[in-house]
Amino acid sequence: MPEIDDKTMVEIEAAAFRTLRDHLMNKRPDVQNIDMMNLAGFCRNCLSRWVQEAAAERGIEMTKDEARELYYGMPYDDWKAQNQTEADAAKQEAFAKAFAENVGTEGQK
Repeated sequence: MPEIDDKTMVEIEAAAFRTLRDHLMNKRPDVQNIDMMNLAGFCRNCLSRWVQEAAAERGIEMTKDEARELYYGMPYDDWKAQNQTEADAAKQEAFAKAFAENVGTEGQK
């Protein structure tokens, strides 16, 4: 593995995060958050919460709505209206089971 200094590593990780965000937002907005939660244990809202938490660790306070707008590139309600669909009963049941077992959901703050 090549030697990578800390600054370059942060830049690489940030670029990878932006690629993931852009992929989920622009190339696959059809993939529903609940499907991501049921399959991977995280979703776009988790990613926005992690942005909020990372900012807070650096002394930058932002609300959940501000973090979501930063992540989604628009108010969350607007993105949701454009892209999210109602989850069927099976998806909701799978989510409820995973949440009850606390698998990957970290309490869904």
